[in-house]
Amino acid sequence: MLTLPFFDDDHRRLAERLRSFCTDTIDPGFDDDEVDPLAAGREAIRVCAAEGLLAHLAPGSRRGLREICLIREALAARSGLVDAVFAVQGLGSYPIRLAGSAALQERYLPSVASGETIAAFAVTEREAGSDLRGIRTTARAAGDAYVLDGSKTLISNAGIADHYTVLARTGPPDAATPRLSAFVVDADNPGLRVAGQIPLLAPHPIGDLEFNGCRVPADHRLGAEGDGLKIALTTLDRFRPSVGAAACGLAARALEEALTHVTRRSQFSEPLASFQATKLALADMQTELDAARLLVFRAAWLADTVDRRTTREASTAKLFATEAAQRIVDRAVQLHGGRGVVRGVVVERLYREVRALRLYEGTSEIQRLIIADQMLKAKD
Repeated sequence: MLTLPFFDDDHRRLAERLRSFCTDTIDPGFDDDEVDPLAAGREAIRVCAAEGLLAHLAPGSRRGLREICLIREALAARSGLVDAVFAVQGLGSYPIRLAGSAALQERYLPSVASGETIAAFAVTEREAGSDLRGIRTTARAAGDAYVLDGSKTLISNAGIADHYTVLARTGPPDAATPRLSAFVVDADNPGLRVAGQIPLLAPHPIGDLEFNGCRVPADHRLGAEGDGLKIALTTLDRFRPSVGAAACGLAARALEEALTHVTRRSQFSEPLASFQATKLALADMQTELDAARLLVFRAAWLADTVDRRTTREASTAKLFATEAAQRIVDRAVQLHGGRGVVRGVVVERLYREVRALRLYEGTSEIQRLIIADQMLKAKD
C-alpha cells in the first residue's frame, strides 16, 4: 500500500514507527470492559503525546491528513479506545485552527499538540444528530460575552476534556433556518456541567453536557456569528477520511486474526483454510480492504494537495470503508465460529468497536445523500 504515489518517504517512516509503537506501547488492556474509560482516555492521550502523535493534529499548514489517517489505521488495529480519543483531540481542535483568532490558536493549539490539554467537539443533541440545523442550544450575546443554555449528548472525551468546541444558535430560536455559531468553552466554566457518562458497546469516554447560564467571552467565538455550520461541516470534511482509516485498521486486524485462525483450526481432519468457502471469504475480505484503503488515501491525498473542498471524496471514503469494515469483521467472526462471539477474543471486540463508525461523523445514509448532492451540484 505504501508504495502508491499517495505517499512519500516521510509517510513510510511514520508507518514503520507506528508499527513498533503500537506493538510495544499500546496495551490491549485499554479496551477491557473493567477499565475506567476516563482514566484510560487520559492515559491514551499521554502515550500518544509521548510518541509525538498529537503534533500531527495541529501542524502549521493544511497538510497532514495522510499522516492522521496512517495514525488512526494503526491505532484502531490495536485499540479502539486509543484511536477514538486521538481522533476527538483533532475534531475538537481543528475548528480553532480553522477559524480561531491568533490569540485563541496560541492559547489552545500548542497544549493540544503536546497533550497537556484535551479537546472535544460538542455538536450532537438529542434531537440534532445528522440534522445540525436541529440544534437547540442557544448562545445569547450579553455585553462582552455570550451566554449558552442547552445540552449536548454523546460527546466523546466528555469528562476528560479541558475545552470543548460547541455549536449553538445565535439567531432567533424559532427561525426556520437557524444561525449557528461556534465557541470554545473551557471545561472549568461554572456554567458547564458533565451530566454523566454513557455506556457503549465498546467503551470510551463519552457523555452528556449541560449549559446553564454558561458565560463565554465573546473572543472565544470562532469566526463570525453564523459561521458555525460552515466550520462544523468543513471540520467533518477534514476528518471523515480518517474515520475510514480507522475502519481499515479494524478490518485489517480482523483479517489478520481470521487468517491465523483458519490456518490453525481444523475441521473434518482438514485446516479451515483448505475449504473453498473459507478461501472465497478471505478473498472478498482482502479485496474490500484494498478498495477501502485506496478510497481513504485518495481522499486524504486530495485534502493535502488540492485547494478546494473535498466533500464528495471524504464522504465516499467514509461510507465505503466503514461499510466494508463491518462486513470484513463480521466474516472474521463467522470464520471463528462459536469462538468469535466469546468475550476476550479479538474479533469479538472488533465486532463491537466497528459498529459505531457507520454512525458518528455522519451516518452511512447521510454520506449517501452528501455524495448524491455533490454529484448533482457538479452536473449543474
